[in-house]
Amino acid sequence: MTTAQPLDVQPTPLALLLLGREADPRSERGVECPGDLPSPSDPDLVARARAAKEKLGDKVFVLGHHYQRDEVIQFADVTGDSFKLARDAAARPEAEYIVFCGVHFMAESADILTTDDQKVVLPDLAAGCSMADMATAEQVAECWDVLADAGITDVTVPVSYMNSSADIKAFTGKHGGTICTSSNAKRALDWAFEQGEKVLFLPDQHLGRNTAVREMGMSLEDCVVYNPHKPNGGLTAEQLRAAKMILWRGHCSVHGRFSLESVEDVRARIPGVNVLVHPECKHEVVAAADHVGSTEYIIKTLEAAPAGSKWAIGTELNLVRRVANAHPDKEVVFLDRTVCFCSTMNRIDLPHLVWALESLAEGKLVNRIQVDRETESFAKLALERMLALP
Repeated sequence: MTTAQPLDVQPTPLALLLLGREADPRSERGVECPGDLPSPSDPDLVARARAAKEKLGDKVFVLGHHYQRDEVIQFADVTGDSFKLARDAAARPEAEYIVFCGVHFMAESADILTTDDQKVVLPDLAAGCSMADMATAEQVAECWDVLADAGITDVTVPVSYMNSSADIKAFTGKHGGTICTSSNAKRALDWAFEQGEKVLFLPDQHLGRNTAVREMGMSLEDCVVYNPHKPNGGLTAEQLRAAKMILWRGHCSVHGRFSLESVEDVRARIPGVNVLVHPECKHEVVAAADHVGSTEYIIKTLEAAPAGSKWAIGTELNLVRRVANAHPDKEVVFLDRTVCFCSTMNRIDLPHLVWALESLAEGKLVNRIQVDRETESFAKLALERMLALP
């Protein structure tokens, strides 16, 4: 009887990435952070973060995205959405270190917009974005080849959502396109249709579809979805030639979970409730809502709402909680019965922030996010086109 020898099975690069054992600078997937983190149960974490930040003084500028935990937000010099924060960083050239409490693509945008002397730090490199990872540079280049074979690249303008990697922003800049946010998507699309006949919208299909149909009067038939995992995107050349909006098959893992049933259920449970959702939600959810808008729109709508009004909000839970706590005179609930945080955004916690700040205070640069020169130049071109939008 022979004994079977163990197979020498080597894990694939993707498996290593998912396990957090390797690093891919062009991916939003998780990677390890070097160094030993403080224990999350350390009662002195708040004092340690405060002491490190005070030691650094004006050398550090801490940015906190709206979806961050309260334990992190308390140390942010400014809060906001991804593009606002990147611009805030660029407006502080005296800050040597920009500590971005957000996710990878946001830190990349900050690096693109800040000076060469400033260093952008992401407290946990595993804080990525599943939506941004749904469009890789290789996949988008292949898509462009498919559009070329259909004979439509000369009339197609790429528009990429801010929630995309630097590589995708660079592709957009290189091919005459622009970037958009959830609050200026219509302006970006209006501009794009002045330049060409079609738009390739990356990477969130829902924001693209909702903007085109709700705000620009297009029909759902004007939109097709390009699936990078199917030959030719799963589309024929005739479908591509007939479409006005070529939507990338991407979505936000948080906003994509809300359903029409969520809306119907909350209306049945809370008579008179106002349903307020982010435009990254599915089209049927947006169509059934009372109000639709960006994160800043959601915050301002609640601020202006009368006392006693009732609101069900379809966006990330940390923000919903913060808005609810800020307005105790209003009834604010999460749209779905099953609550959901942005899991990657929540990887930025107090232990990671303390580790990053203490390392910088000791003169050790950690977790720097740096975009290469060529990528930066084309990505910046796309961002500048957005800034020039009327």
